[in-house]
Amino acid sequence: MPGGRLTQQDRRQIAAGLADGLPYAEIARGLDRPTSTVTREVMRNGGPTGYRADLAHHATERRAHRRRRAVPRAEAAERADGRDAEAVREYTDRLTTVFMTSGLPKMMARVLACLYTTDSGSLTASELAERLRVSPASISKAITFLENLELVRRRRDERRRDRYVVDDDLWYQSMIRSARSNDEFADAARQGVDVLGPGTPAAARLENAARFLDFVTESLFRAAEQAREVLYAPPETLTCRSDSTKPSDR
Repeated sequence: MPGGRLTQQDRRQIAAGLADGLPYAEIARGLDRPTSTVTREVMRNGGPTGYRADLAHHATERRAHRRRRAVPRAEAAERADGRDAEAVREYTDRLTTVFMTSGLPKMMARVLACLYTTDSGSLTASELAERLRVSPASISKAITFLENLELVRRRRDERRRDRYVVDDDLWYQSMIRSARSNDEFADAARQGVDVLGPGTPAAARLENAARFLDFVTESLFRAAEQAREVLYAPPETLTCRSDSTKPSDR
C-alpha cells in the first residue's frame, strides 16, 4: 500500500522502470510513492545499473531479520536519550542516500551519515565499526577517503584515541573548496580560448563558461563569508533568523 514497505512486486516494477531508462520520479509516480523512496531503494541495492528486484527483496528481509534478532548497543543508547530508534535509523538511511547521490561511495556515505547523526559529531574508529557493523579496515578506508575530501577531521581525545569529527566549519570549508574548484576550471577555460583561437565557436563556449563561473564563484565566496556566522548561532537564534529571512509570499 502507498506509504507502507515496498513489496516484491514493487521492486520488480522499479527494476522494469530502470531497464526502460525511466527517471526515479516517474517510477515513483507509477508506484504512488515519494521519489526519495525509490532513490533510497535503488542506491541501497546496487545502484541504477546493478539493481535486481529479487536480490533487493531478499536483502531487505535479511536486514529486518537481523534487527528483530538483536538490538545493538548503539540503538539502546538512542532509546535512552528519548529518540525513536527506528525513526533515527530510517533518517540515517535517507541521509546516506543523499550523500551517495551527491557522489560519495556507499561506505563513505554511511560513515558520514553516522557522524552527522550523533550529538557529539565525533566517533572513534571502533565506535563507527560497532554502529555500522563493518570491519575496522572498512572504516579506515572510508575515513581516509573522507579526510582527503576534507569532509571529516581527526582529533585526539583525553585518552589519546583518534576521534573523527564533523563540525560546523566543515560546511564553510566545503563551500570554499567548491568555489576554488570553479576558479580552476575558469582559468583552464581561458587558456583554451588562446589555444583554440578567439572568435571560434569552441573558444566562445569556453569564454562564456569562464564568465559564468567567475560570477558564480564570486557569489559563493561572498555568500559563504556572510553566512558563516549562521553555523555557530545558537538553535533559538537560528529559528528566529530563518523565519525573518524567508521569502515573502507576496
